[in-house]
Amino acid sequence: MSFIARINAAYLTCRSYAVSMPKIIGGSLQEHREQTRNKLFAALSTLMADRGFDAVSLADIASAANVGRTAVYNHFADKEALLIGFITHETEQYVATLERALSEVTDPVEQLRTYVRQQANLSTVFHVAPGPDLRTVLSKSTRMQLREHAIVVETILRRILRAGIITRQFPDQNVDVTVRLINACLSGSHLPSDPAERARAIDATEAFVLRAVGVPPRVARFGVTR
Repeated sequence: MSFIARINAAYLTCRSYAVSMPKIIGGSLQEHREQTRNKLFAALSTLMADRGFDAVSLADIASAANVGRTAVYNHFADKEALLIGFITHETEQYVATLERALSEVTDPVEQLRTYVRQQANLSTVFHVAPGPDLRTVLSKSTRMQLREHAIVVETILRRILRAGIITRQFPDQNVDVTVRLINACLSGSHLPSDPAERARAIDATEAFVLRAVGVPPRVARFGVTR
C-alpha cells in the first residue's frame, strides 16, 4: 500500500471512529461527563419517586435521561453503582448547604433548630418511594457504602449535641442514642404539601426535637432570641 493510500485509510478509520463517538454536550469532555451524570441522577430520582428503585432498570433511566443505553456504562457499571453515585452527589450537596446554614449561627440550640429544618426540607425520595425498602433490595456492599454517607450527616448532628452539652444548654445524655432517635423522627415524618400546613408541621417537629434533647419548652417553642 502506498504512503498516500495509507494516509487515506488512516483518515477513513479516524473519521469512522469520530462518527461513532457520542456527541459532546458541554464545552469539554469533563463538562459532558458531568452533564450526563446529572441527567442520569435526575432521571433516577424521578423514576424512584414514581416506581421505586427495584422496579426501575438502567434502560428506563437511560431513556428518561435521553442518554444512549450503552453510554450509561461509560459512567456506571450497574444500577447500584448509579445509585451510589447519585447519593454521593446528593450528600455532598446537602452537607455543603447544611454547613453554610450552620455557619450563620453559633448557639447550639439554634444550630439544632437549623439542622431539623434542613432535614425537614430535604427531599424524601428514599423514604417515600414505592416498592420494597432500599435496604432489602441492595447488596451488602452497597448498603455499607450508603451507611457511610449517613454517617457524614450524623457526625454534624453529634457535633451540635456535644456543643450543647458542653455549654449546658442540653443535659448530659447518650449522644449516639439521641442521634438515632432524632434521625428516626425526621426520616419518618411525611410533611403536608400545603405550604401553611407544612410550615406548622416543621415548627411542631422542631419544637418536639428540641424538647426531646432537654431544651426548656419556652426556648424550644420560641427560640433563644425571641
